[in-house]
Amino acid sequence: MCCTDMALAYVEAHASWSEANTRPSLGRDYTAFVATLPDGSARAEFAVEGVRCAACMTAIERGLAPLPDVASARLNFSDRRLAVTWRREVEPDIPAVLAALAALGYTAQPFTPGRLADAEAAETKRLIRALAVAGFASMNVMLLAISVWAGNVSDMTPENRDLFHWIQAVIALPAAAYAGRPFYEGAFRGLKAGRVTMDFPITLGVVLTLVMSVVESLSGATHAYFDGAVMLLFFLLIGRVLDQTMRRRTRAFAENLAALRSERATLAEPDGGLRDVPLTELTPGARILVRPGERVPADGVVEHGASDLDQSLVTGETAAVTVRGGERVFAGALNGSGALTVRVTAAAGSTLLDEVEGLMRRALEARSRVLVLADRATRLYVPLVHAAAALTLVGWLAAGAGWHAALLDAVAVLIVTCPCALGLAIPAVQVVAAGALFREGVLLNDGTALERFAQVDTVVFDKTGTLTLPEPVLTAGTFDHDSLETAARLALSSRHPMATALAVAAGGSEPFPGAEEAAGLGVRAQVDGVELRLGSALFCGAEAEAAAALEADPEASVICFRAGDGSPAAFPVRQGLRPDAAEVVAGLAALGHRVLVLSGDRAAAVEAVARRLGVAEWEAGLAPRDKIARIEELQRAGHRVMMVGDGLNDAPALAAAHASLSPVTAAHVSQAAADALFLGRGLAPVLSVLTAGRRARRLMLQNLWFSAAYNVLAVPLAAAGLLTPLFAALAMSGSSLVVTANAMRARLKTKASAGPATLRSSAAVPVAGAA
Repeated sequence: MCCTDMALAYVEAHASWSEANTRPSLGRDYTAFVATLPDGSARAEFAVEGVRCAACMTAIERGLAPLPDVASARLNFSDRRLAVTWRREVEPDIPAVLAALAALGYTAQPFTPGRLADAEAAETKRLIRALAVAGFASMNVMLLAISVWAGNVSDMTPENRDLFHWIQAVIALPAAAYAGRPFYEGAFRGLKAGRVTMDFPITLGVVLTLVMSVVESLSGATHAYFDGAVMLLFFLLIGRVLDQTMRRRTRAFAENLAALRSERATLAEPDGGLRDVPLTELTPGARILVRPGERVPADGVVEHGASDLDQSLVTGETAAVTVRGGERVFAGALNGSGALTVRVTAAAGSTLLDEVEGLMRRALEARSRVLVLADRATRLYVPLVHAAAALTLVGWLAAGAGWHAALLDAVAVLIVTCPCALGLAIPAVQVVAAGALFREGVLLNDGTALERFAQVDTVVFDKTGTLTLPEPVLTAGTFDHDSLETAARLALSSRHPMATALAVAAGGSEPFPGAEEAAGLGVRAQVDGVELRLGSALFCGAEAEAAAALEADPEASVICFRAGDGSPAAFPVRQGLRPDAAEVVAGLAALGHRVLVLSGDRAAAVEAVARRLGVAEWEAGLAPRDKIARIEELQRAGHRVMMVGDGLNDAPALAAAHASLSPVTAAHVSQAAADALFLGRGLAPVLSVLTAGRRARRLMLQNLWFSAAYNVLAVPLAAAGLLTPLFAALAMSGSSLVVTANAMRARLKTKASAGPATLRSSAAVPVAGAA
């Protein structure tokens, strides 16, 4: 048995082993993986292995459609997660879904974030090992091949030539058996399910080339083609590793949302006792205790207590919110200083966090169905390659050529058309462009987003934390110096962001001894027999001063100070605009982009920011669902929308938009939903990604057109018998090098084509000015 036969036998055995070890166990309890939707239907998610292209998505969804009681099956191509929904009042049959997937040639398991992360890491390591083996074998086999080429035109004896061929075989056959496993397994799964995938022509070309090389070596022929086979695998593996490197890791979305959830809650019994219970036992109307430092486990209304809540991951607002009896709280908010008794209004499955997760999931599924350039090219490529090789074989046989000559020309067609250039055309540009953006402070999460950035014509900004800086600052104004200095020292004893802003602006350096925090109100201290207070207007008796400050600056929040019976002071604090926000908005307008501001903040604050930036279209008080609805409305009208936001409430909108961008200070879930993150305090990266996207898409199209032109020229030559498999391999390698060299042009420095040249991140400004 030759090494290629051994390779195919190994693939078949490995696939049988995988099927045997992933076959659903009928006795296993899958109830933990099933979620009940608000309409009463059941839903489960699966991590699917072996999904390579958009054709796999169609095959899986159509393959599951005939299953009884399955209402829908949707595969998220970005993270290979399959969502299956059953009809209402039907018991979900997970083993049937797993069996159907196995029959289609895919292995799957009920989705768990940790398992998916492990699978991705293992696949990456496997591809890198295969690439290393192929690279090592290519170098050594090519050195031997060059010796044979030189010897064929000089004085090498046939015995030495045959020896060099067999040395090549000893290196190439086991290397190809190992390095080609990702392609062999994909081809085998496809054939088993009755489908022909992109891996099939690759496998066919490699196996036939190796078989022909062994036959030629046995017959003492002048040429063997082991170098062509291993070089083919080497270039294809480069493309696959690049694709794996740039693949969207949306599993972070599920992991980050899970981090916001409390697994258990403290239930307050009617008799006054406390009991630790899982979230599944909470029902609307139950009373729970939320201690300082804990996350709120469910949506509800505060019955007793007062505290400061950090709701930045839920609402996007960075300032801590003071809550008291009768005010609403949301699951995922972090409790600060005081204990709260909360009456549950929405428990597990129907909280705001669950709504955000559902909105994001649907948005990501919809986005994954948009085919990128490589997918569209692949759909046409495979049948054309097969047709060209088959016609070559049949044509030469009909012309009277022997099987050996006809098969040799057909193999040459397969090699010359092997999708090395196509496989590198897109990932190479993605990686180079990602490196160029990184140097400009942009971290690309998803390589395919470059194509979407190139198509954007409308840019939607969130306000808080996006157009404005994430940290609040004291606004410019005339303050009594002594009061400000004293208030700043007192502010050092508080964890409230507004107090921190006051301490930074006034340079507080030493807190007052004995200062204590009043939960949900502020901080106080006794100094020389005088009580000092810093906090809310009510706590400091400064309602009139606070109202006057808010009237002067509607965007601001107010922190008040009072010393004994003296006159109180109100210090307005707000988030200042990013230093280059106005220039970036002007630059976007100059490029012809439509600019909108969609925010969950109050109308007065949003209007003031929009007016200063010159943005005519703005909306305030929007919930996550409202933002998605507005973005979808724009996209139905034919616009390609880029969303720029930072809060958890922005995450569904980020996923729903055609492209998305977040600051690196954004909520973790928003970072996972965004196509790219930007560093620094400026907004110049918004212009950078749009410019880089246009350049990258232009280079991708050039590479694809070159690949097409190369095939148009090379296929007739190979089919006519003018290219041996050796020269076909050289031509294939040359096309890959041309594509890679063209992709390197994406390293050119990204420059904003509009707006001032000084769009750079600037240093922190301790006090926000009027602009």
